[in-house]
Amino acid sequence: MELLDTIAAISTPHGKGGVALLRVSGEDALSVAARVFVPKNGKALQDIASRMATYGAILAPEGEEWLPVDDGVATVFRAPASFTGENTVEITCHGGILLTQTVLSALLSAGARMARPGEFTRRAFLNGKLGLGAAEALGSLLEAQSRGQMTLALGGLHGKLEARSRACYERLRTVLTSVLACIDFPDEDLSEMSREDMIATLSDVQSELRALGKTYRTGHAIAEGIPTVICGRTNVGKSSLYNRLLGREAAIVTDIEGTTRDVLSETTTLGQVTLRLFDTAGLRDTDDTVERIGIDRARRAMDEAELILALFDLTRPLTDEEHALLDELAARDMPRGTVIALLNKFDAVCDTHISSEVCAAVTAKIAHSMTISAKSGAGIEALADLVDTLFVDGSISLRDDAVVVNARQMATVTQASEALARALDALNAGLPMDLCCVDLTAAMSALSELDGREIGEDVVNEIFSHFCVGK
Repeated sequence: MELLDTIAAISTPHGKGGVALLRVSGEDALSVAARVFVPKNGKALQDIASRMATYGAILAPEGEEWLPVDDGVATVFRAPASFTGENTVEITCHGGILLTQTVLSALLSAGARMARPGEFTRRAFLNGKLGLGAAEALGSLLEAQSRGQMTLALGGLHGKLEARSRACYERLRTVLTSVLACIDFPDEDLSEMSREDMIATLSDVQSELRALGKTYRTGHAIAEGIPTVICGRTNVGKSSLYNRLLGREAAIVTDIEGTTRDVLSETTTLGQVTLRLFDTAGLRDTDDTVERIGIDRARRAMDEAELILALFDLTRPLTDEEHALLDELAARDMPRGTVIALLNKFDAVCDTHISSEVCAAVTAKIAHSMTISAKSGAGIEALADLVDTLFVDGSISLRDDAVVVNARQMATVTQASEALARALDALNAGLPMDLCCVDLTAAMSALSELDGREIGEDVVNEIFSHFCVGK
């Protein structure tokens, strides 16, 4: 029944500004807003044409009277031609904090209830104004911190992924219809497709889904971000690199070994890729209890990382611990994540024999290595180019192509592809047609989850809980 409520919220950020916008949506939106907003032209708000901005007085209750508190503009959007698909009124007032809250309180007094986080967008989804992928993209657009994230979200908002999944769904439905015709009328030639045609179509769709799945590495790297750990022995320059990548002094940098004793984390952008960056304690044997806890946390972070930036000091010979770390990283590279070895302090090298030995030892074990100076920033642009090469498919157009951007979407694509593989096995083996029906239905169900046609309420709740109130 809450879906029938008329809801209201402030849709602009909290704080002082030139203007603030409040949104009212629901069956009674016009009558609720009419108690708060009175057009100066003498018309009733309900008589104002849709999408026509109207100047008027904004009222708020004071005792038993409703008195003017501001002048502003109201715009009416009648169902279904609104963002939510419901009757909607947007009221713009001056952007004072107290004034904005007063207008919101007036709307609530007039019969609306406070909207929950993401409730306007949730109603747009439930009323068929947005697909689930587009709704997720809208949330990503609001949270975008890089141009790549913004471009990717805009493509999702325009329904690129949903259009591609629907095309696959329709092809599978054609195959399923033919299979059911063969099952229900085995003695009559009612099927539109032969077994060979079905195999060819399912193979094409599976190839399409596999290609879609391959976009996840790029989409995930840009939209969600790659868990990235900076590791190395003490005083190798980890915190300096951390600060350099963030563009500010977020970690303490000193000449004292063991300064960093916990895992620091921030999100930043390097090239096109979003890094969920972790600065860790220096890896070494120690009797210091606190430092040892930090080192244990560093190793756990490394276990969960998709990218490890391992620093080595070109001005000092490698220790036994660093040789062991190289062996560990060599075994970890690619199967469990990508490792980039960063040969730091190249601009401070005095002994070229030491630096040559360090370079030789590191490059022999780690496929991707490069020299940098965390202190001056030299080599950071080259690092950004390398990370882009490793995680971003340059053949993908973030603006025009369908891209899988989160784990939920990737899970549905994977489920659909695996179900198709089972259906193809049954058809290729010449098994009875009815054996592939369950798998075809499972594949279609997974694709329906991708665009939100079939989705559990718990998933919907989780997605929209991350939206701000007013959106």
